[in-house]
Amino acid sequence: MEAEARARLGYDARMSESPGTKSKVRLKSSNELNAVAGRTAATGENASAELPCKPDRFGQFAAQTSAWLGSKWAFAGAILVIVVWAFTGPLFHFSDTWQLVINTGTTIVTFLMVFLIQNTQNRDARAINLKLNELIRAIDAARDQMIDIESLSDVELKTLQTKYEKIKADAPPDAEEN
Repeated sequence: MEAEARARLGYDARMSESPGTKSKVRLKSSNELNAVAGRTAATGENASAELPCKPDRFGQFAAQTSAWLGSKWAFAGAILVIVVWAFTGPLFHFSDTWQLVINTGTTIVTFLMVFLIQNTQNRDARAINLKLNELIRAIDAARDQMIDIESLSDVELKTLQTKYEKIKADAPPDAEEN
């Protein structure tokens, strides 16, 4: 049953068996996943599992830019820009133009970064939700009504939260320790 769940999640069941090496699980390629999706669609299990083949250029750009701008080198570069700007203050007599340069620059960078970060966050949240949906679907004991709950209204989510808080409160103390 575990192998079946792994296959549905897109993992290759072949693991490295050689002594002294850690077991490795290889994520299937998009072609392999599309083939799996086609098989599951034929059985009626999950007809909408086909993955897109067209690359998302902005998404790739946003992910790479966010990764680079979140590095220590980008932070060091930003500090360097501020230090250079501060040292040029006396040269420009701390004029309004001197202040306007840093204000305009930081405003433009912040404005653009909002979109890059939001794109990355949206993609990450969508991927996490899809992974959780697949885990819920793959585990027989899980409640399928939990799939796609991110589309519920705040009132509906609050009702669900209250329901699960009550379940937790009613659980025996031994169950909470495990």
